[in-house]
Amino acid sequence: MKRILIIASLAAALISISCSRFHNAPTDSKDARYVVISPIYNEIIWALGAHDKVVGVDLSTTYPPEVKKVQTVGYHRALSAEGILSLHPTAVIHDNNIGPPQVVQQLQQLNIPMKTFAAKNDSFDGTKALIREMGAYFHKEARAEELCNTLDTQRAASLEKVKQYSDRPRVAVIHFGRASNVYMVVGKGGGGDSGGVSQMIELAGGQMAIENKGMQRMESPEIVAQANPDVILLTDFGYDRLGGSLDQIKALPGVATSNAAKTGRIFRIEENVLNYFGPRSGENIAKVAALIHQK
Repeated sequence: MKRILIIASLAAALISISCSRFHNAPTDSKDARYVVISPIYNEIIWALGAHDKVVGVDLSTTYPPEVKKVQTVGYHRALSAEGILSLHPTAVIHDNNIGPPQVVQQLQQLNIPMKTFAAKNDSFDGTKALIREMGAYFHKEARAEELCNTLDTQRAASLEKVKQYSDRPRVAVIHFGRASNVYMVVGKGGGGDSGGVSQMIELAGGQMAIENKGMQRMESPEIVAQANPDVILLTDFGYDRLGGSLDQIKALPGVATSNAAKTGRIFRIEENVLNYFGPRSGENIAKVAALIHQK
């Protein structure tokens, strides 16, 4: 019976979508219904004031707080086709970081329009390009320019504040990967989220303690023990999962012997502050700086 119901719902969704097929979602249509799977896309959409037709978001989207009132469709790499289809979207907007592959294929087979923006938020210039591209798509060009100007102003102010710090603490960032259900450490450079983390730490006057590029599982105590960070930043989901208990955090591989654990410099940080560049990244530099330089 359950299988029959799922097939029936997919068929109904296909009929509904086929009646209004388009390849570029009509952003000025009163009937537009968007499922947006990307924390940065959603943050920009809300900042632009273009969120009124967003009916679904992914679990990684946590900012702004109001976004938590929107129906979720699962973690961005562990999506459910049924959850997305139940919202009757006229388009799925995503940043090419979605899965699993069979769900993506299923959505494509149902001819659901998929929209990805060309600009990448891998730097401040890239972020401004993305804000402007999305502003044009949602007919919010003037607001997009305001956001870009504010981003530049706040970045300059934050970098001025960073000059007050004379030390350059070695920072280890620990992130809980919900798709793989493991704690991971973030290294220097690399692409995706890890590249944004590395840039943010350096802009805030710190240096990455883990030399290896990208993210890697905390499978061995040696990874953190050998890096011996002065500061450990644990992103919010992983921190809260341990109940904010310092003892439980120290039980993670290699953490207990680090300078950070000995001096109590282990801090919680919102994933959306650290892991990607967005409209708030200018002011976020100062927030990260205040945290990593805290004694």
